[in-house]
Amino acid sequence: MQASTLLLLTLVLALVAYGFGYVRSRALAMPLGGIRHLKSLPFYYGARAALWCVIPGLLVLGLWAAFQDKVIQTLVIGSLPPEVLQSGQGHASLLLSKISNVASGALPPGFVEAPIAEAAERLKALRQQSQMLMSALVISVSVLAGFLGWLRIQPRINARAQVESILKWLFFACAALAILTTMGIIFSVAFETFRFFEKISFVEFFFGTNWSPQTALRADQVAAEGAFGMIPLFTGTLLISAIAMLVAVPVGLLSAIYLSEYANKHVRSIVKPLLELLAGIPTVVYGFFAALTVAPFISDFAASFGIDASSQSALAAGGVMGIMIIPFVSSLSDDVINAVPQTLRDGSLALGATQSETMKKVIFPAALPGIMGGVLLAVSRAIGETMIVVMAAGLAANLTANPLETVTTVTVQIVTLLTGDQEFDSAKTLAAFALGAMLFLATLLLNVIALKIVRKYREQYD
Repeated sequence: MQASTLLLLTLVLALVAYGFGYVRSRALAMPLGGIRHLKSLPFYYGARAALWCVIPGLLVLGLWAAFQDKVIQTLVIGSLPPEVLQSGQGHASLLLSKISNVASGALPPGFVEAPIAEAAERLKALRQQSQMLMSALVISVSVLAGFLGWLRIQPRINARAQVESILKWLFFACAALAILTTMGIIFSVAFETFRFFEKISFVEFFFGTNWSPQTALRADQVAAEGAFGMIPLFTGTLLISAIAMLVAVPVGLLSAIYLSEYANKHVRSIVKPLLELLAGIPTVVYGFFAALTVAPFISDFAASFGIDASSQSALAAGGVMGIMIIPFVSSLSDDVINAVPQTLRDGSLALGATQSETMKKVIFPAALPGIMGGVLLAVSRAIGETMIVVMAAGLAANLTANPLETVTTVTVQIVTLLTGDQEFDSAKTLAAFALGAMLFLATLLLNVIALKIVRKYREQYD
């Protein structure tokens, strides 16, 4: 039985336990010859029985799912003959990959050695046994725990307090899991970044103007170990993001002002959904539009004036990216402007201000923190975009401020470095983590700056 099916079955058992607990609490509250008062509503007694049923089952399911693959892999590798095994973690990983491919059917057994084929059969058998044991154990634990919770239902028990206490700890565990996940991501990226800087110097990475992470094949190529200067990547990222913001912020903000303050209900009901449709278009479609329509148009238009423009340019990628993130600015700004109290508008108009003066002097300052949040979200969306840049701006890491030339971004290079079978200990692969760490720090700095701007221009209203 698959883990998802088993999870669904556990929830069904919890629902059954809730029903039995609810019925038992009602029966205990009304014995023959009198009425016994419950300390909580029957709902809480049923919820208590359901929690007794579902929590142990989910714990067993989670622990089993977390450790079963490691245990099975250890058993399979340990059963191989000594002549097949070789020293080194890399060889063991290669064997496991080959055994898994044979077990899944991706690789025919006839193309591998006999011990590998036998290990693949053993792997399939162990997985089937593990699934059966996991299903039996989870169902047994859930049923037994639910039965014990049902037996312990008594009118004197304050079921409401117990249920709320359990839920409080569950909410705390979810919050702690989110925090620990964030910390794990940060520490894992930081660890690999430190490993990268053991191979490449800080000076070359932070101040280098050449990016060529491929290991050189000839002595006359750029550096014998590749070039890892991040300046061209961040320059391209900032250039494309700036172009996107120049398109998205004015159009999105002005459209939000029009829809919220000037447009009638009929126009708003038509235009606002059409704007929001832009957010639902896949980025690959925007990429095709940029590569096949916008980029050739820009190149031909520049050539008509005698200007040399590349067939892939930062202007094409940034312009189409700006169109893509218009809904992020427009929708959030529209919601924030509509959230400004109507009393502020009425007071300004009553004092003789025009509608445009009311917008500039009253509504816009009140909505500025929310508008800054929408712009920040749009900037983050632009920095993290990959597909449009690959298709419309290219992969060349050129250090230039000319929007008509080919550039690349940090996210595109991260994807490129981690694509395909790579040696994980090489500087080329570890460079992706270093770029990710720098992008994280840049985004954090951007958030801090935006927060300071919001605090500076925030105006308090009654």
